[in-house]
Amino acid sequence: MRIPAWTEDELVLAGALVVRNGWRELRTNDREVHELSELIRSLPIHTAEERALPGFRSPDSVSRKTTDFMTNHKLYSGKATRCGKPTLLMIKAFTEREADMLQAAKALEEGIGTGQLQLISPQPDEVDDSGATAIEGRLLARWALARERDPKLRKLKIEKVRRLRRALCCEVCGFDFARTYGDLGEGYIEVHHVTPLYISGTRETKLDDLACLCSNCHRMCHKSRPGESWRTPAALRDQIHKSAQSTVH
Repeated sequence: MRIPAWTEDELVLAGALVVRNGWRELRTNDREVHELSELIRSLPIHTAEERALPGFRSPDSVSRKTTDFMTNHKLYSGKATRCGKPTLLMIKAFTEREADMLQAAKALEEGIGTGQLQLISPQPDEVDDSGATAIEGRLLARWALARERDPKLRKLKIEKVRRLRRALCCEVCGFDFARTYGDLGEGYIEVHHVTPLYISGTRETKLDDLACLCSNCHRMCHKSRPGESWRTPAALRDQIHKSAQSTVH
């Protein structure tokens, strides 16, 4: 069995370490490297057999990954080390969205430190149809989906909408399940976090953090592509508007 490739979650944590160090590599004997090695080895991603492999995410391997980040950055003038596309995409993400990516790393660190992430089981749709996961990492996608599927939160959100005498319809496209499906669709809607989990962090979800969406819009809000893995309802409405405008012209 070979040591598995680095996942997005692991690359987020390694990238944050390099960025905090001024885009400089860290050596094997650095305290931060040993701490990150231990943290990564505790992530609920790989099997027990994989984690038991000699050298799995050892301080040496973590140090080498920090070298990949440093030498493949656009400001580095020396020879770049060879690394895979996921690492290059993560370097690009940290270069273009440094604050967001550092927040993602912080959310991962907090989630592991509090034990919350270890308790969440794998969720449907945490990996999309193409096999890709969010640039911010599968664990944050898993955490967000688990929160959104909390039946208590969904029920409270629906009750709040009705107390305000609003229609229970999609906040992006206006789709109304009851209007289309009659009593079968009565009271049905899905909820989505307006703010990405890597920004909101580990705080308790509030009803104002949630938006009511139809199934299609919800899936499009979560659909990942290189460098982008989360859309707010407002961003998705803009996407629909731009698409409609391009069709007209």
